[in-house]
Amino acid sequence: MASVNCKNGRLYVDFRWQGRRRREYTALKDTETNRKRLLKVARNIDRDIQAGRFDYAKYFPDSNLVQQNPGRGSTVEGRHRMGPESQAGLSSRPASAHTPSLGRFYAQWTEEMAPTWRQTYRESVATAFETHVFPFFGREREVGDIRKEDIHAFRAHLAKGSPVRKRELSPSTINRTLKILRMMFDEAADRFQFRSPFVGVKLLKERKTQVDPFTLEEVSLILKHARADFRNYFTVRFFTGLRSGEAHGLKWKHVDFERNQILVRETYVDGRTEYTKNDGSQREVDMSRRVREALLDQRQATGRLEHVFTNAEGLPLDNRNFTKRVWTPLLRYLDIPYRRPYTMRHTAATLWLAAGESPEWIARQLGHSSTEMLFKIYSRYIPNATRQDGSAFENLIDERFGGES
Repeated sequence: MASVNCKNGRLYVDFRWQGRRRREYTALKDTETNRKRLLKVARNIDRDIQAGRFDYAKYFPDSNLVQQNPGRGSTVEGRHRMGPESQAGLSSRPASAHTPSLGRFYAQWTEEMAPTWRQTYRESVATAFETHVFPFFGREREVGDIRKEDIHAFRAHLAKGSPVRKRELSPSTINRTLKILRMMFDEAADRFQFRSPFVGVKLLKERKTQVDPFTLEEVSLILKHARADFRNYFTVRFFTGLRSGEAHGLKWKHVDFERNQILVRETYVDGRTEYTKNDGSQREVDMSRRVREALLDQRQATGRLEHVFTNAEGLPLDNRNFTKRVWTPLLRYLDIPYRRPYTMRHTAATLWLAAGESPEWIARQLGHSSTEMLFKIYSRYIPNATRQDGSAFENLIDERFGGES
């Protein structure tokens, strides 16, 4: 009686024919769905053998037994492509047979996945393929023809640098491209039943993230010399840990003065309002007294508008424009070493830590699901934590800036 078994994570059919035991291996993963479908094939094999009409080539046309002995039996076992009698949709054919081109499957895959991706991520995927993948592999090569050694060659190619920008790519950039490509190949391998070329491929070792937060003295200088229409903005950024997109996308309906909380619900990136970076970024940030006063003052300027921080036209701030016209000139004027605006988020985290706030509370403020990221990035800034309510941070700021708002 034919049965379905597993070896090395792949299913095979075990049956007797012409007095000899046969094993035909497939590329099917050992899942409940695949077992059910392959069991149906096994029952059909039993039926045809008992009826005397079993045709080996119809079930296993690519079997070594068929290839070496057309029309005759053999004891040779091999991986095969199932024939039409084996429930056509269950094909476990070798990847090189009848798989779509890289360009064609990419178009299909991205169209199917688009509803689950943010626009910025869709653009990242498109950039990875247009800048790196297609120039290396081409668009017409079948996905099933790409092997592990090809992925290794592609990884080495990326390590040589960007042909477009003529500069070396960082390990994190290379890994990001490889992860995107791996997702597509995992889907193709599952859909067309072949072994993904990414099996056993390792990502590059990335350097540990190093942060260079602003000191309290530098924060004091920035707040003192910032343009009057941006002072409230800087206060919120430095003392809440909001990301640039979160601050620029902040709407008045998400500022809860009654509960002293900023509700992070959206982000504004490249002229679009989108969902936050991930579900964990949906959070409630506690307002310190200084932040509350800054927002109350800001409400007098933009309270009638939808967004809290806007440009002269009443539109959300554009990060590139802000960086070029406000941020960079201010640091240059103050002779403060340049850091990107995101460093204001790092600064908030390190100030909370320096004040002795609870790492768990800080992680919630930043939108981290646990303290793991906090300890990984800011470990050298973590003293013994004794408080959990934000009061220590309040005292630290008051000591530096005084009681005045």
